[in-house]
Amino acid sequence: MAAIPPPIILQTGKNPQHSIIWLHGLGADGQDFVPIADELELPVAVRYIFPHAPMRPVTINGGLVMRAWYDIAGPSMDAQQDAAGIRASQLLVEELISQEAAGGIMPSQIFLAGFSQGGAIALHTAMRQTTPLGGVLALSTYLPLADSIAREAQTSTRATPVFMAHGRNDPVIPYALGTGSRDKLLEFGYAVEWHEYTMQHSVCEEELRDIETWLTLQMRQAHS
Repeated sequence: MAAIPPPIILQTGKNPQHSIIWLHGLGADGQDFVPIADELELPVAVRYIFPHAPMRPVTINGGLVMRAWYDIAGPSMDAQQDAAGIRASQLLVEELISQEAAGGIMPSQIFLAGFSQGGAIALHTAMRQTTPLGGVLALSTYLPLADSIAREAQTSTRATPVFMAHGRNDPVIPYALGTGSRDKLLEFGYAVEWHEYTMQHSVCEEELRDIETWLTLQMRQAHS
């Protein structure tokens, strides 16, 4: 597998108090969500990390090699899941979390965010941390390897707040898969704030404002 380029890093001010690790979707790269740093007005300086997924052949796309956090075998995202790929990407994200913590930003001030495949990895990784993170933004996505949550999720991570958003007309990751994932998380005691929009597989302006409001609340609570 080819070497992965270093992540794109942006800071909105000096001495950032929070980090947001933002994972792109299938076939995109770290540049995809860089504009979000200018779109969101947050109450403190933030360090954004936009990593690139590894290059790998994707079965559903005829084996075409592209940036992907894991392989997708077919249109049913929750069937024939690439557990090895998902867990390998978890390790990549955990390395970024460790780097941020080593730089002085504690796990409780680190957010994982992701769209589609990236959101799946954000959810999967956050549930398996020994120390709760500041929060998870899971956009147009689902919970991968959901059946493993009962034995793998750390009880302490139930304190990690979760923002989930989905388009009611999503043709890529069905709305029902999103709501089913939300219900699974609620069943296991996670605090999930759910938002849905009249959109397909994308991010809309109303969603950005809801993200901004939610992040602002979490950050203010962290410093209260």
